[in-house]
Amino acid sequence: MTGLPEPGFTAADPGTVRRVASRFATGVAVVTTRTDAGFHGVTVSSFTWVSYDPPLVLICLDKLLHSHDLVEESGIFGVSILSADQEFLAERFAGRAPLVDARFSGVPYHTAATGAPLIEGALGWLDCRLHATYDGGDHSIFVGLVVAAEFGVDGRPLLYYVGRYADLLVR
Repeated sequence: MTGLPEPGFTAADPGTVRRVASRFATGVAVVTTRTDAGFHGVTVSSFTWVSYDPPLVLICLDKLLHSHDLVEESGIFGVSILSADQEFLAERFAGRAPLVDARFSGVPYHTAATGAPLIEGALGWLDCRLHATYDGGDHSIFVGLVVAAEFGVDGRPLLYYVGRYADLLVR
């Protein structure tokens, strides 16, 4: 299996695929890492569970992002699952608001086993060691072994839908 379309099939238009994918509501998380240069984080919506035993999660990062290289280099990453009250942090780590520096100035955080920063006020945190990396076209699929996990605040999750942040109304 090469990843290329089989004979008789062509790949769907990437723009159409992106617009269809936007119709799938996803949670929003900040993926962080630690290198000798300091801390770094990026907002993601491509995060999911792979396995509970052993505990494995995956994130997908665009190969052109600086974050991609830092996770690959460090071999560790943290995942902070954002609450609906943390949209401003999602914007900061997405680079659409004042950027977060390598010391995470103004961002409340703590660290766990790997030393990757985990954002305070999140719904939960996962601290991971890189378990495997797979080619995913213009992204890499990073699978992490969860070495520490913590509950955060009780609250509503921050969601992403059709290119905008959304809130979940729990009935």
